Amino acid sequence: MLLSIFLLVFIAILHLDYKEFIMKLSEVKQILPTLENVEFQLENGTYVPEHFHVTEVGMITKNFIDCGGVIRSEKVVNFQLWNADDFEHRLKPNKLLNIIKLSEDKLRIEDFDIEVEYQSDTIGKYDLEFNGKTFILKSKTTACLAQDACGIPTEKLNKNLAQLNVNSTNTCTPESGCC
Repeated sequence: MLLSIFLLVFIAILHLDYKEFIMKLSEVKQILPTLENVEFQLENGTYVPEHFHVTEVGMITKNFIDCGGVIRSEKVVNFQLWNADDFEHRLKPNKLLNIIKLSEDKLRIEDFDIEVEYQSDTIGKYDLEFNGKTFILKSKTTACLAQDACGIPTEKLNKNLAQLNVNSTNTCTPESGCC
């Protein structure tokens, strides 16, 4: 029995996915009533200006085929943040909670992962975390979903550069004029 439990836990750990750490809509709804102000911060420490607007709350469905030919579907709840020139504007937690509730009622939004769109150099897409005071915009990255079909190795080879076989007569030194 104990071995069975251990194996189930071990298998669960092996299958941990980054998506398990992405904030869901229900978590945002639980946090908002505890806040005095709604603050968003980028990973680099830069705050979204406090006069931001949430211009959209919606559900995005993405249907696609990955490079391995597998048909996939993803659904996220989307918040779009926007800065305007109305510097006195402040979005209070209760107002955002009301916008979320309205979108749930009218758009039938479910409890999916949150994706935030925010304009910097281009429209960035971010996952959302919370540090106890501020919502943190976590940069999203691309990835191959079918690495086994693409021939991408599952693990990079680690080589110590000092152990590489280097021909000492074919090296570039600062005095040689080769660079």
